[in-house]
Order: sequence, then C-alpha cells, then structure tokens
Amino acid sequence: MKFTPQDFKSDQEVKWCPGCGDHAVLAAVQRALPEISEALGYSKERYVFVSGIGCSSRFPYYMKTYGFHSIHGRAAAIATGIKVANPTLSVWEMTGDGDSLAIGGNHLIHAIRRNIDINIVLFNNRIYGLTKGQYSPTSKWGTITKTSPFGTVEHPFNPGALAMGARGTFFARTLDMELQLTQEIMVEAAKHDGTALVEVLQNCVIFNDRTHSIISDRDVRADRTIVLQHGKPMIFGKNKDKGLILDGMRLKAVTIGENGITTDDLLVHNAEEQNHGIHIMLCEMEWPELPVALGIIRRVKDRTYDDMVRDQVTELANKSNIRCMNDMLRSGDTWVVE
Repeated sequence: MKFTPQDFKSDQEVKWCPGCGDHAVLAAVQRALPEISEALGYSKERYVFVSGIGCSSRFPYYMKTYGFHSIHGRAAAIATGIKVANPTLSVWEMTGDGDSLAIGGNHLIHAIRRNIDINIVLFNNRIYGLTKGQYSPTSKWGTITKTSPFGTVEHPFNPGALAMGARGTFFARTLDMELQLTQEIMVEAAKHDGTALVEVLQNCVIFNDRTHSIISDRDVRADRTIVLQHGKPMIFGKNKDKGLILDGMRLKAVTIGENGITTDDLLVHNAEEQNHGIHIMLCEMEWPELPVALGIIRRVKDRTYDDMVRDQVTELANKSNIRCMNDMLRSGDTWVVE
C-alpha cells in the first residue's frame, strides 16, 4: 500500500501556538513517513513515537501511529525499551532542549553511546516554553529570562558536539522553516542503522521569538548557513560564491575567485569519515565567523545495541540446557525440604 501524509495525521486538534516551529516539523515528518514506508517496506504499524514533557512532547497525539507520552526526561529510556523488546519497530523520540539536555541529559548521551537504532528529533528553541520561559541548557550566554533576569551565566550545550563526544554515528541539523531539507533528513535518519540525532533549530514565538533569526531570516539565510552534502564541495552563499577550507587546524570561510581560490581548494564533505574531528568543527561553526552547518554532518556505520542484545540472547539460548521455567527451577543445586 502506498501512503500519503494524510495517512499519518491523527484526528486530534493541534494545540501548538500559531506560528510555532513545531507545526513545520510535524508537517515534515508526516511527509517523510510515506517515503520511508516505500523505501523500507514499512507498514503504519511499524512506527512508534515517544515523547517526554514539553511543547514538542505533544507530538505523538498528532500522529496516526503508535505513541507513548512518557515523563520528563525519560523518553530515551522508554524508546530504548521499546526498541530492544521489538527490534522490528521504527522508534522515534520527539524531545525538546530542556527535556533531553537537562533532566534527560544522561539518558540522551547513553542512548547515543549505545548506538540504539532509534531516531531522536531534538527541538531546540533555547527556552523552556511549556513552563513559560525559563532558560534552558541551550540558551545563549547572557539570555534574559524569568529565571535569569540579569542574563544567564552558563555556557550552552552544543547538541552536535555532545553527540560527537558520545561517539554518535548520525547527526544532522536543520531549520524549522526548511521543510524540504527537514523531510530529506528524516528519511535518511530512518534509513540509518543506529542512533540518529536530528537537531531542529526551532522558534518559540511566545517566549523566545526569533532566537535563530540571525541565521534563519530569509534575506540572510543563504549567506549565514551552509547545507552540507556528502561528497560535494562545501559551498554556500546567495551566489554560491563562498566556501570552506582548512587553514591549519581551523576551518575558514573564503570567497571563490579571490586570492586564487577555486572550487578545487574547498573542502569536500565526507559524512562517512570515521574520524569525527572535522565533524566536530562543523558542528561548532557559528556566525559571524563561519556559517552554521545544516544537513547531515555525520553518518557512519557501527554495531547497534539492539542487534548485539538480540545476538547475545540467541547465542546464549542456543548453548543453554534451560528451555523453560521448570528447567531453570531445577537447574544447579536443589534441595527437598521435608
């Protein structure tokens, strides 16, 4: 059966604020699932959407799939359990920067470290939106909020760098308004065998409006972001006349045609390079020194936790003489008590 986006829309009223970036992410995922289903041969019953607590965590209600609305910060733990219990499922964790990087931070890094075959979509609006505007682990230094009236004095997390430090095998970044790019990334995340972390730079119109506007506004976006494509030179700019080179140990933005620079001098993106050194540098690029990297930054192969658990259970079961509970109770030393 060939699906359409409508097949994945539930009958629930979407209760996000008008203009919230979550609407765009929902649309992108609903557009991606038919393509994923066709490419991988999945039925609707294969999909499970898991969430914690936050605005983004209402996501399962709006999907006509299986879903699990869990507790704050524990979505990764629930998603892990679901995947290990039924490895045939396509498990999606929908989470926010507060839900996954604060109370759920430990679960997130260990899910990535274990390389469980789940897809984690991290909505990053740099604020706690559901609880009315406290600063989050990704809020910029100096941000004034209800819990930091004089400005935050904390260094924010960079989700991409965090994923690299946890030996992540897939990391991608997109903007909420880049619907087509987001859809393409979701498809590739689903195809990836292992933990796929997708950071969506998303806008909260009520409590942190325009937090990404310095790079996301239409008139500057092309010059301040770079969409990376595996196997292609790192080119960006409205006129496609800018690029990235490696200058010693640092990335550097250059203009093609100046100082003898040609496209042959530019770095070619290799998302499949096992050494994550360049990938970390790409994750950490910030405007105005460098464009912010979008697209698939890292995509490498490695063993997955769920596969290894399954293989271990199968191997031990084949070696064991215990075939049922009665065998287990009568194994080892036993005594009869008169």
